[in-house]
Amino acid sequence: MPKIVFTGGGSAGHVTLNLALIPWFIENKWEIDYIGSRGGMEEELVKKYKEVKYHAITTGKLRRYFSWQNFIDMVKIPFGCLEAIFLIRKLNPDVIFSKGGFVSFPVVVGGFINRKKIFMHESDLTPGLANKMSLPFVNTFFTTFPETINKVKQKQKVKCIGPALSDRLYNGSKEEGAKFANLTTNKPTIMVIGGSLGAKSLNEAVTNNLDELLKNYQIIHIAGKNGFNPDIKAEGYAQFEYVDTELKDLMALSDIVISRAGSNSIFELASLHKPMILVPLPNTASRGEQTLNAKSFVDKGYGELIKDEDITNPDILFPMLEKVYKNRAQYTKKMQENPVKTTSITSLCQEISKH
Repeated sequence: MPKIVFTGGGSAGHVTLNLALIPWFIENKWEIDYIGSRGGMEEELVKKYKEVKYHAITTGKLRRYFSWQNFIDMVKIPFGCLEAIFLIRKLNPDVIFSKGGFVSFPVVVGGFINRKKIFMHESDLTPGLANKMSLPFVNTFFTTFPETINKVKQKQKVKCIGPALSDRLYNGSKEEGAKFANLTTNKPTIMVIGGSLGAKSLNEAVTNNLDELLKNYQIIHIAGKNGFNPDIKAEGYAQFEYVDTELKDLMALSDIVISRAGSNSIFELASLHKPMILVPLPNTASRGEQTLNAKSFVDKGYGELIKDEDITNPDILFPMLEKVYKNRAQYTKKMQENPVKTTSITSLCQEISKH
């Protein structure tokens, strides 16, 4: 039985693709191990697959800024590498797939020392620090944006595949979406996506301006676990903590989507030809990758950008909504004329399996 090791963690963006790939390998009778951090969010997410064995190693966070914690983590990182070397020797996988995050670097090093075939994937336009450090040790570096090749030195390892998208959002029904959300199909509809845990500024932009928003629009608000407030109710307003199978129908109903600028999310919106208002994470809360992602899409004419600190300001939010809604056909045309290159989950799994 062939065997694969997945790694990646620290944030949902470093786990989501792994979770999308795992079912294919289960279906095709692969033995699957996942190497993550102790107590990391990836451990909880991977638990839903009983076929996957989870292994925890010591990890040290890689920071781009000064912190006294860096000195402690400088000891943890080599210790984690040693753990990964012996663990991978014991597991003896045929292939390793790394999605990034600080836990992935020791695993990649461990795989390299054990002479394993290693694939790595980057969702954002610029590689994260862990992926930059890992690049010398991997065989193939899959990228989402073609511009990423200009950000690395070892260009011969780079293969741009575009976003790896599932079909979960396609073929939605506008009528079913309206029925599910108790809305109508004949009023402009905005979807606001706060993310899996929620985005405070996006949620506040909705709740602080809800009465004014509802004068012209219906609102589908995916508030996340931390932002969901069951006490807020109004006609034309549908609030959800999380949506799974019905998301494709809600997307079909939506005319505009307001979202963070994580790579997977915005490529899904582009593939659905949804005009978008992107609100990147502030650079103080990230390395600035979402701002670069958003600017790339704005430059292509797919949507507009509002800074995180401005999204709650009605003097900025409402004119932008009016602009995007009025010109929605132009944004859609740009996405149709210049479609994003995508890879299906199945195609990516097949390429990885040809080790």
